[in-house]
Amino acid sequence: MRGGFRLLWVVSIPFLLAACTELQFAAQSAKSIAGPSPQAAATATATSVARYSPQGVPIGEGGIYKVGTPYVIEGVTYYPREDPTYNETGIASWYGEQFHAKRTANGELYDMNAVTAAHKTLPLPSYVQVTNLENGRSLVVRVNDRGPYVNGRIIDLSRRSAQLLGMDRAGIAKVRVKVISPPDGTFIVAGKPETEPELRSATAVPVAAVESAALPPPPGVREEAPRQRFEPPAQVALQAVGPSSLYIQAGAFSRYDNAANLGNRLAGFGAVRITPTKVRGADLYRVRIGPLASVQDADSTLARVIGGGFTDARIVVD
Repeated sequence: MRGGFRLLWVVSIPFLLAACTELQFAAQSAKSIAGPSPQAAATATATSVARYSPQGVPIGEGGIYKVGTPYVIEGVTYYPREDPTYNETGIASWYGEQFHAKRTANGELYDMNAVTAAHKTLPLPSYVQVTNLENGRSLVVRVNDRGPYVNGRIIDLSRRSAQLLGMDRAGIAKVRVKVISPPDGTFIVAGKPETEPELRSATAVPVAAVESAALPPPPGVREEAPRQRFEPPAQVALQAVGPSSLYIQAGAFSRYDNAANLGNRLAGFGAVRITPTKVRGADLYRVRIGPLASVQDADSTLARVIGGGFTDARIVVD
């Protein structure tokens, strides 16, 4: 991963005992540099998919569906959750050979040649549409890992995803990341649940001939086509994109006076802008620093802002 993962320090033994199911994730989020186990290496090329998440997203070999509990990386707390309205802009990075064939945060084997990605909080696995705001390329990728834990990065793409989006050489790009849900909004469960009990053997009963016939639906009930699992096409699309600018967003408030107060406190970090917007029908005032000339400038400004105590600040593209 560009920028790398840093070791996750365990702060609370009682917390770990209460959340032992997260141990596998903690080990992965630290991205150990040890090589894959013989079993993992033997199945590194096996990509058979037999199960699906509640959202109809394929679960890879050895993986499970998980959202996860809150976790801490280098003093920052992350809160995984299902968020079908997720739609954010920021900077994308990518990771490749160093982690190839190692376990992802949900237990799958990472394949740098597959169209996948890592995200800090979205369910694993889930689908997101990633649009490169610098060239208009757009691609639906499957999120099956956690990260990146570098300030200012909102998604870490597999090498193949980065290649398809035209950002593998630069290493980073301004992107929009949007959750993709089934077109009809339904969640589809398929396959054997992890908690399904094993069936006990039973004595066979005599088999008799049975006649069957298709019956029409009852009056007033219309026939429905069978539901299909949601599997978006794995192809690059082109979208119209215009010039974009980088900002550090430190907060958004429903009251202007609160936004102005934060803006005054941020004045020493650069040019502060307070801009009105609407989010889900609610009026908000965003507090931003910028525009900034480059990703490097945004990175350094973000580091200073976070170092100044504004830990919720992040890089956005507008």
